[in-house]
Amino acid sequence: MAIEVEELELEAKVPRRRTAMFRALSHRNYRVFWIGAFLSNVGTWMQAVAQGWLVLQLTDSALWLGIDGFMATAPGFFLTLAGGVFADLVDRRRLLLYTQVVAGCGAVILAFLVWTNHVALWMVLAFSFLTGCCMALAGPSYQAMTFDLVGREDLANAVALNSSQFQLSRVIGPVFAGLGFKFFGLAGCFFANGLSFVAVVVALRMVHFEETFKSTHSMKDRRALWQDLIDGFRYVRNRPRVASLLSISAINSLFGAPYITMIPFFARDIFHLGASGLAWMMGVAGAGAFLGALFLAYLGDFKRKGWSVLGGAFGFGVFLIAFAQSTRLLWSMIFLFGVGFTIVTSIAVINTLLQQLVTDEMRGRVMSMFILSFIGAMPAGNLLAGALSHRYGAQFALAAGGVCIIIYVTVVGTRNGRLRELR
Repeated sequence: MAIEVEELELEAKVPRRRTAMFRALSHRNYRVFWIGAFLSNVGTWMQAVAQGWLVLQLTDSALWLGIDGFMATAPGFFLTLAGGVFADLVDRRRLLLYTQVVAGCGAVILAFLVWTNHVALWMVLAFSFLTGCCMALAGPSYQAMTFDLVGREDLANAVALNSSQFQLSRVIGPVFAGLGFKFFGLAGCFFANGLSFVAVVVALRMVHFEETFKSTHSMKDRRALWQDLIDGFRYVRNRPRVASLLSISAINSLFGAPYITMIPFFARDIFHLGASGLAWMMGVAGAGAFLGALFLAYLGDFKRKGWSVLGGAFGFGVFLIAFAQSTRLLWSMIFLFGVGFTIVTSIAVINTLLQQLVTDEMRGRVMSMFILSFIGAMPAGNLLAGALSHRYGAQFALAAGGVCIIIYVTVVGTRNGRLRELR
């Protein structure tokens, strides 16, 4: 009962109002960080398109696409939770700076290897793993710092705008990648990503907080760090709604997110497109996700968020099945758009609800679990999708994933009334 009262008090602190669609950008620190993150994400998606095509050229195998996706996301298994503890104990801005510098250097080195034609598959996998480590450590701080930048009042709008900039970069990045293929080749996309990290590093240097961070105990106190991690798990275990939201995020990722990894295979072998065609397919999925995020920003702090989570996840499964079974490019593009739109209306709202439901002291750890539930489930999902694609075909693998999502969301939505009532 005490936990329910605590959650109600936290929800009561969040104003229920609809205001300007971009109000969170009125905060100077958030605006600077938003722009830097957007520019960096554009480069990330340029490389994502180029790297998928590179791996397909090197291996001619959907299985290796899944393995590359596994290497990029596997660090989430063992570093994301640690990143969540760090997000509550150290200066989040400084942690983000260090990880972005390392990731940027890795991207530049890989770009030179591609440019000089000295790249091998193991090198691509190694740099995917390095970038994954940086992202796993930085992710919880990135999510938790949103609250630091705007406060509780504009949190829902800031989360929606974070999703908007990420999804907009999914549209622009692949388009730029298509142009890069034409004028600069694959190496140009890798160089663009390396340079894009400069934007987020500069933005982080420009962000300043009124209060300096003070840790509650030394980072050298391993027992305290371990206890903080255990406290985070106990906190989630005792809050069924929080646990349910995290489980839906994990199922979406495990059975649905591998569609991104498999798109190069669909582009080349199903629709017989080149690298530019792949870029357009990735861009269409990103356009759907961007409009979904923009729609959430327009709605503001809307009611019935629990239904948005469930409906978005259910729709994600439906569109995933439709895309997997389609053999006509136009319809597949429409289904891809729907895939992007629905997954955002589920995952972005889960992000908002979690940040509203948890206490300030646990925000970093819970957000690390949120990232782990989505990013951490991707390695297994990518391997599973790659293995099923190798044996039964990519179309079967994605369709089966969509069926699993629909079944799980239906069961959870039917049995968990309190989740449906979340506002």
